[in-house]
Amino acid sequence: MTTSTKIPPAPTWDLDSIFPGGSKSAEFKKYREKVKKDIENTTDLLDRLPETLNETSRKKWAEFINKFQTLLADIYAVMSFAHCLAAQNVEDTEAHNIVGEGDIYKSQWDKLNSRFEALILKQTDIEWNAFTALDEIRDVKFYLDEMREKAKRKMPLELENLALELAVNGYHAWNRLYDKMAADIRVDFEENGETKKLSMGQLATKFSDPDRAVRRRAFEKMTEGWNTRADLAAMALNAQAGFRLSLYKHRNWETPLYEPLTMARLQQKSLDAMWRVVARETSRLAPYIEAKKKILKIDKFCWYDEFAPCGKVDRLYAFDKAGEFIIDNVRNFSADMADFMKMALADRWVEGEDRAGKAGGGWCTSLKPFKQSRIFMTYAGSFENLLTLAHELGHAYHGYILKDRPPFASLYPMPLAETASIFSETLVIDAALEICDDPQEKLMLLDQKLQAAYIMFTDLHSRYLFECEFYRDRPGGLIDKDRLNNMMVDAQKKAFAGLLDESGHHPLFWASKLHFYITDQPFYNFPYTFGYLFAGGVYDRAKKEGASFAKKYKALLADSGSLTCEQVAEKHLGVDLTKDDFWEAAVRRSLADIDGFVRLAGSL
Repeated sequence: MTTSTKIPPAPTWDLDSIFPGGSKSAEFKKYREKVKKDIENTTDLLDRLPETLNETSRKKWAEFINKFQTLLADIYAVMSFAHCLAAQNVEDTEAHNIVGEGDIYKSQWDKLNSRFEALILKQTDIEWNAFTALDEIRDVKFYLDEMREKAKRKMPLELENLALELAVNGYHAWNRLYDKMAADIRVDFEENGETKKLSMGQLATKFSDPDRAVRRRAFEKMTEGWNTRADLAAMALNAQAGFRLSLYKHRNWETPLYEPLTMARLQQKSLDAMWRVVARETSRLAPYIEAKKKILKIDKFCWYDEFAPCGKVDRLYAFDKAGEFIIDNVRNFSADMADFMKMALADRWVEGEDRAGKAGGGWCTSLKPFKQSRIFMTYAGSFENLLTLAHELGHAYHGYILKDRPPFASLYPMPLAETASIFSETLVIDAALEICDDPQEKLMLLDQKLQAAYIMFTDLHSRYLFECEFYRDRPGGLIDKDRLNNMMVDAQKKAFAGLLDESGHHPLFWASKLHFYITDQPFYNFPYTFGYLFAGGVYDRAKKEGASFAKKYKALLADSGSLTCEQVAEKHLGVDLTKDDFWEAAVRRSLADIDGFVRLAGSL
């Protein structure tokens, strides 16, 4: 890869090929008007749907379902495109309004879904099974059966509709308010004799700076910024949790984990097995952290040291060269995946420019009706940024594999979504290690691999522990910011198993991490660790079987919208996720480079 101390700006994405004109696009407005009309038509279709399934009515039911799932894909496209507009310019008020508009459409679809759920509960098992065996329905049988099971655990129809309607301007509004609040935070940051206003997203890139003084100041400035919003963040977090808990109570859902586990298509036994093994093995990271402390010449390992680079640190990767490197090395596994990534980059699916006014974070969103995706990130040229690009391109490839599947068969759970992205990331970093002959660069690459394991076993685990405790205590009343700080530190102490110094925790992490505020996905934490470890199992199989596994990998991704996590693991890997064995092997694989890192660090 060509490198330099200064790189050209990363590209902006192409949104105009979807809807030209941004938030004021006439074409986008027309699309939204069509969605509104389709909601009316689908409502009318449901009104006229025969109440009883039989040989005569099956065709009309099939027509409704096909219309219904197409409508959902269109609504998600509105939401995704509006989210892209709001993220690329946090000052775009119209874009934020359209995000809210999309929430209304989704709420209306959800109310139709509740009506349909009530209807399908009235059907006999014999008629239901005959219906879902139809050729035009067979591909979405899994989703429909799942819908029927979920319906059995909900409130009466009128109460479900009321809850959905109230959520638009209550529950989901807190999420939108948090996003806008977080995006608006600016702090003064001095660097190279110049003071600039930086967003939280720009500030986060400083945590991988080789200068500890820069990292520490970035952390202090982030803390300063969030301290001005902590009371508001606490209000949002408490309100969202209160809404969830009230809803769960009236649905007779015994635990706050019922919804996230159902959405994840994952059993509690599998989740417990994973965290049990992780908690047992996390302390094995201690030699890695001790070696890293010596390299960094520090006595105390703090939150802002987690992404401190080791090894060669004067290398920046131009965006186009990073793309070429990813494509070239992915091609060794799958020409299909490499060709897709080449196309996605050439067609400017990626928003990477490092500029003020953007939201923070990195993500990939699907625009299924257009058979495309878009990737959002801030690319500053680090190897970490290169891995993020590979990660998000993995997500986009997953969407590409499912592009011709019916919408209901394309809705895969988050744990399996992370599999594709982390698999792609692992392919790239291992390829980089394989061709590396510079000890300093090899140290950096090994650090990146172990850093991923460290974050998945500690940071993500602390989020899970925090939310478990928060939801245990929230029924007793509002939890103020000071107590939230204490809960966060307690969770970090447990999850990090002494790897962080006592003075090095991040009390305000509950406020600064947007994942805690995403209303569409409660407990937005464990799927990452699951995906990381599960991807490791898939990757091991790929290494053993070679290029022939590429077709099997595509088949695994293609099944991700039609099976549970346990079923995917059993069908494509022959493993049982409820047992410790799989997780122990996955953890051992993720920690296999510790000795090599320690030896190399000691020799330099």
